[in-house]
Amino acid sequence: MVILTLAGALAALAAGFLALRAYLGLRRTRAAVLGGLVGEVARLADEAAELETRLAALDARANALPVRIFELQQNLTALRILTNALGASLGQAQRVLSPAGLKSSLARPLAGITKNLPNGRR
Repeated sequence: MVILTLAGALAALAAGFLALRAYLGLRRTRAAVLGGLVGEVARLADEAAELETRLAALDARANALPVRIFELQQNLTALRILTNALGASLGQAQRVLSPAGLKSSLARPLAGITKNLPNGRR
């Protein structure tokens, strides 16, 4: 019976040693997996934060884009109006500065001057 007890104790000791070895191996593996997993999760969290930042910037640009297009359309409308006014002014200036325009623009003032002159000087 002592031999059986010693054999059982030796088997239990060997099983305990194997269990302790398996437990330590499991802890090392768990630490390695968790270390890699924590690093990977941290990297993914950084990438997600960068994606959120870029998405916010894109959203801001997308929200500003219709406003810019609207502002551009308003500026183009104002530019069209100013261009039309400039064209009309240049057309009037060309008519006034043409030989016929100069004659007609000078004819009225000259007629007024000659009208006021005494009869002998006409």
